[in-house]
Amino acid sequence: MTITRRQWLKLTGGVGTGMALGLTPRELLALHTDPVRTRAIPSSGLELPVIGLGGRWISANSTEEELADHRAVMHALAEGAEGAGRLFDSAAGYGRGGSESYAGEWAEADGFGDQIFWATKVNVAGRGGGAADPADVRAQIERSFDRLKRPVIDLNQVHNLGDPPTQLGILQEYKEEGRIKHIGITTTSQRQYGALAEVMREYPLDFIGIDYAIDNQLAAEEIFPLAQDRGIGVIVYLPFGRSRMWGRIGDRALPEWAAEFDAHTWAQFMLKFVVAHPAVTVATPGTGDPGHMVDNLGGGRGRLPTADHLKRMVELVESLPGG
Repeated sequence: MTITRRQWLKLTGGVGTGMALGLTPRELLALHTDPVRTRAIPSSGLELPVIGLGGRWISANSTEEELADHRAVMHALAEGAEGAGRLFDSAAGYGRGGSESYAGEWAEADGFGDQIFWATKVNVAGRGGGAADPADVRAQIERSFDRLKRPVIDLNQVHNLGDPPTQLGILQEYKEEGRIKHIGITTTSQRQYGALAEVMREYPLDFIGIDYAIDNQLAAEEIFPLAQDRGIGVIVYLPFGRSRMWGRIGDRALPEWAAEFDAHTWAQFMLKFVVAHPAVTVATPGTGDPGHMVDNLGGGRGRLPTADHLKRMVELVESLPGG
């Protein structure tokens, strides 16, 4: 028997106004006995659950009802894997600063700050298209400390390859001071992959952040081998292809053979494809729905697809409309 994401959430107590079994995210998480698998950060050895959370959806413009759901999502992340280190990925510019600010406030008020691996990003535009002003870079980094309410940030990355010489250099200073534990750089533009590879070769990075999905595998060809060679961790953004994959899947039933690697929803199907790649440290799907957060964590539980499964998964997706 195969079920849709909506049916799975109903069967397992999905969160929302029509919660089928009346379970909270915390109660729902207690039903899962399999731990979320972890991977080690190559440079530090710290183990991270392979499913994290992208925080772009938290905005200063969010309604009170939306913020309540977003807060519940943070709890589902914090309580959804064993041990500390559940990665929450934000940026100084996400949601007009709301992403960092609200997450920091909730963590401090609700006491789950130490359970999170706090990742954010810096990107200061240079005047006239030139190099960024170092004072402006430092000011943005300091603002992230204030918003997240953390004396030490686990990871700060240069967003979208913004001026690596200036901004990576300053992040390295913070790392040497012990205020930032890991540094990196990101892009979700395939046009920038060549420049990203150059930075990976030139700078001592702990992480890169990049787009990768079952229908978007160029990073596995051009970037992942270099990351493995250089000992650089990989954060995957857009594991659902933004909203592209949901449109292609539509109302189709999940294939029965997905149960062979413990995927019970399309979200878990797509996430398991992503984290099956050995170069991937963590995938960070974004969601503002706590039930979806619980569902997404299932992508890190149980078995992963084999090489044969991966081939069948690609063939299935290639057969869908919109490819």
